[in-house]
Amino acid sequence: MPSEATGKTYTARCYCGASRLTLSAAPLTAAFCHCADCRRWTGAPVGAFVAFEATALQTDLGPGVSHSPGVARWNCSKCGSPLAATFDYLPGQVYVPIGILDQAAEIAPEHHCHSQSALPWLHIHDGLPHDAGSARERLNAANKDPSE
Repeated sequence: MPSEATGKTYTARCYCGASRLTLSAAPLTAAFCHCADCRRWTGAPVGAFVAFEATALQTDLGPGVSHSPGVARWNCSKCGSPLAATFDYLPGQVYVPIGILDQAAEIAPEHHCHSQSALPWLHIHDGLPHDAGSARERLNAANKDPSE
């Protein structure tokens, strides 16, 4: 887990400050994502997201918008900043771009997803595991109770 903090509240906001998120649980995991969807959504050559239990998210954003089957994304209605995403294949989890978290410096990615889609000129040599595809097994495992 990226943070050993228990009972800590994480906060996030968009670029203009109109949209705010509160997350009332420790992160499950954090990852870089190299897929084209995340690159287009974030406008960055690679996305970096932190996963939280979906029940930890407190916001008044309303329903997310689905541009592809099984994926819902939230953006600020004023400035357009990416705020959160859910994926049917990762039940019970919500993914928040690390860069919008007020505690971004405390949470480092633990692996790379969709590395087969990485831009050919982007070389991140961080020693982290690289999953060629979605890494759904690794990401879903992060949402399991370690005592199970």
